[in-house]
Amino acid sequence: MPVKVFYTSVSGSTEIKKKQQQILDVLSSKKIEFEAIDISQDSNTKDEMRELANDPTALPPQICNGNEYCGNYEAFLEAIENEQLEGFLKL
Repeated sequence: MPVKVFYTSVSGSTEIKKKQQQILDVLSSKKIEFEAIDISQDSNTKDEMRELANDPTALPPQICNGNEYCGNYEAFLEAIENEQLEGFLKL
C-alpha cells in the first residue's frame, strides 16, 4: 500500500504549509511512492484523516501507510533524525 500524506491546499498558516512541503520533498527525494490527499477538497477525507490518527482535532500533515497510521510531522522529523524513516512509514 502506498504512503498517504494528508495535507491541505487551503491554509492561512505558513507553518502548516512548510511542514507539508518538507514531508513531500523528503519522500520525493528518497523516491518513496506516496499519495498526497488534499483534505480541503472533501470533508470525508478530513474525517478519514482524523479517524486514522485517532484524534478528532488532528491537523495536517498526517501520514499513513494504507489504513495504518504512521504519525504527524513531529514524529516524521524524529524518524528522520533517528534514521528510522522506513520503519516509521511501515515500509
